[in-house]
Amino acid sequence: MNQPYLSATGMRGGYGKADILNDCTITVEKGQIAVIVGPNGAGKSTAMKAVFGMLPLREGRVTLAGEDITALSPQDRVGKGMGFVPQTNNIFPSMTVQENLEMGAFTRQDDFRETLQQVYDLFPAVAMKRRQRAGELSGGQRQQVAVGRALMTRPSLLMLDEPTAGVSPIVMDELFDRIIEIARTGISILMVEQNARQALEIADIGYVLVQGANRFTDSGAALLADPEVRRTFLGG
Repeated sequence: MNQPYLSATGMRGGYGKADILNDCTITVEKGQIAVIVGPNGAGKSTAMKAVFGMLPLREGRVTLAGEDITALSPQDRVGKGMGFVPQTNNIFPSMTVQENLEMGAFTRQDDFRETLQQVYDLFPAVAMKRRQRAGELSGGQRQQVAVGRALMTRPSLLMLDEPTAGVSPIVMDELFDRIIEIARTGISILMVEQNARQALEIADIGYVLVQGANRFTDSGAALLADPEVRRTFLGG
């Protein structure tokens, strides 16, 4: 049986002596959209940080494309193909949009202009403001810049922590449409979302975490149709 592109199995860890994650497992296939949902304090963002290497694991193993990366730093994981967009402080507000995007290509030795154009094609509103300071943009446009900067590293796995936090429903729908477009290029997506219902609508696979453990794992459509998931986590 082929191993998933991302496999984070049996993760246990937390901050200090307290475990936030309790035998948590997250896998993502190539080009798949995987969504982590659950109540506040369930360990969703902690699971994301553990996958990216920002949280040392007491137990568990993380592999990417079959390679064990459990001991690697976040910087080294970027080199292996991970791109991470945190929920907050994810742009350089005093820099222009284009300067922000070019920062994403900081480690590249090749000509990144083609990737830059691909980002502008994906986010036309951002392209129109490429000379403007990123801090002057709307919340949704800043999120697009943050995602674009991560794409400049040419990731094979793009990780998004609450990408629609604080944006309007219209902007949320637009961001989700762009995420679908990114996945169609073959990039795997791992996303933590508070807007669970909307996120599961675009998810190939969904993980419902409760107290740092997997409570439900299924396709997005199956989780949306599950009466217990709907009643407990989606408001009926």
